[in-house]
Amino acid sequence: MGDKGLDFKHKEVVNVNDGKRLGYVQDVCADLETGMITSIIVPGSNRILNMFSSNNDIVIPWKNIKCIGEDLIIVDI
Repeated sequence: MGDKGLDFKHKEVVNVNDGKRLGYVQDVCADLETGMITSIIVPGSNRILNMFSSNNDIVIPWKNIKCIGEDLIIVDI
């Protein structure tokens, strides 16, 4: 099977401002009317410790995505 190119779950997200590795894409959000992706979601820090606390996932709007490579997504947050 060929690569569809939109397999975000295997791409690591890096913030261009500080070079911090934010983790791998957990999910994507899309506008159901247009079918366009509106944001990506990356798990927040200390995922295991936050299992019993409120959700602290990082939601990155599509406009903040600067580059999508083969194994990396560069964002500006």
